[in-house]
Amino acid sequence: MLAQRLIARAGSRLSSPAARSAVQRRLASTDNAFVREREAVKQHAAETTDLWKKISIFGTIPFLVLASYNAYVLWNEHWEHWSHLPPLEERVEYPYQNIRTKNFPWGDGGKTLFWNDKVNYHNKDKTT
Repeated sequence: MLAQRLIARAGSRLSSPAARSAVQRRLASTDNAFVREREAVKQHAAETTDLWKKISIFGTIPFLVLASYNAYVLWNEHWEHWSHLPPLEERVEYPYQNIRTKNFPWGDGGKTLFWNDKVNYHNKDKTT
């Protein structure tokens, strides 16, 4: 208990604004190699931060716009290709497609969790 009181008293004395400013003034007023090195590191950090901020804004954003446009074009080409294929019901269903050893526990049991009716088709009677 006594140690806690002493630590609390010493902490309150050192945390007073007068004591803190005296310590800071004494440490900051010296002009030695360490202080010059720390200032150089701070300046380098500021310059590097500015460089990466510019790279992020002027490099990344235009690249994301171009990549998004490319993805949009490829998406449209893909669905254009799908429009020329025969309907899903008329396509050949091979024995290695849609292998089911037991039903899934959801829905009618024949569709996977990621089933998409636009591209997936399964007719149990139509295997070759």
